[in-house]
Amino acid sequence: MQEEQGGRRRAGYGDALLEDLSQRLTERYGRDYSVSNLRNFRQFHLVYPERIPVIHYSTSSEWAGDAAIRHLSSDELFQGTHMGFAPHLSWTHYRHLMRVENVHARAFYEVEAIQERWKVADLERQINSLLFERLLKSRNKKGVMSLARKGTQPQKPVDLLKDPFVLEFMDLPEGHELVESKVEQALVGHMRQFLMELGCGFAFVARQQRLTLDGDHFYVDLTFYHTRLKCYVLIDLKVGKLTQDDLGQMQLYVNYYDRELCQTDDNPTVGLILCTDRNESMVSYTLPKGQKQIFAARYRTALPSEEELVKLLRRDWDMVVREQQAIYGKTNQE
Repeated sequence: MQEEQGGRRRAGYGDALLEDLSQRLTERYGRDYSVSNLRNFRQFHLVYPERIPVIHYSTSSEWAGDAAIRHLSSDELFQGTHMGFAPHLSWTHYRHLMRVENVHARAFYEVEAIQERWKVADLERQINSLLFERLLKSRNKKGVMSLARKGTQPQKPVDLLKDPFVLEFMDLPEGHELVESKVEQALVGHMRQFLMELGCGFAFVARQQRLTLDGDHFYVDLTFYHTRLKCYVLIDLKVGKLTQDDLGQMQLYVNYYDRELCQTDDNPTVGLILCTDRNESMVSYTLPKGQKQIFAARYRTALPSEEELVKLLRRDWDMVVREQQAIYGKTNQE
């Protein structure tokens, strides 16, 4: 097909060529050679020109796993210098991946899908929620490259942040109709999806963990342990705008865990407050300067459109995206 079109991405007779080719291939080899599939095959070749697909196609629309297909390092995935593809990612996985235009984002999603064993629905959800772009909020350009090469491998508490967290799987309304207890109940009822949104390394410990101080009881909404950072992660859920009291309450929780519950080999406890809105200045002036244990992040209960998410993230990553498009857009057109 590339020879027929002279290497061009689009040709005036392209549709007619595909229809004719589809008919001939179907007559010779049977189904699975529709025009839409041929377009996918062509796009696949254009996106991954340096790879040799040594994975076999199965009738269930999945690539059949093959023990002879070697696993790929994340550096190989990013640089595109290797032969073949990840053996446990299906053709459907790659159909979603090849539609991600940004080269760094595409490499990130592929690495994450391999490392976290994402199902196709998981990959589609993470792409649609712009996970890569949301993670850029706490990372510089070097961090962007690290995400693309290695995926999410938290080294410090701030690496756990996304802004916003997207919790559309709870099937709850946005706005003042939310009740904190219902948000908590919905998250516990959809723990698999919540753990995926939190990121790798989280292990659920308890709900409404009670802390007793001189007869007064306090309750931590959700308690996790992070297996990579080796620390407790306490999550408090807030409906509405974050307040000073919310930060003070989380400080109490973190201090208690550090002094009473942590073992000698545990790292300092991390507190994460999920709220629907926050005042950045209030947070920075309330918490001690340079503290690395307490964070506040927004959450959404509906999956925003791409336009809405771009608007939310524009201030922080627009420059990076423009530079990447300038560099790699020209490459893709050549």
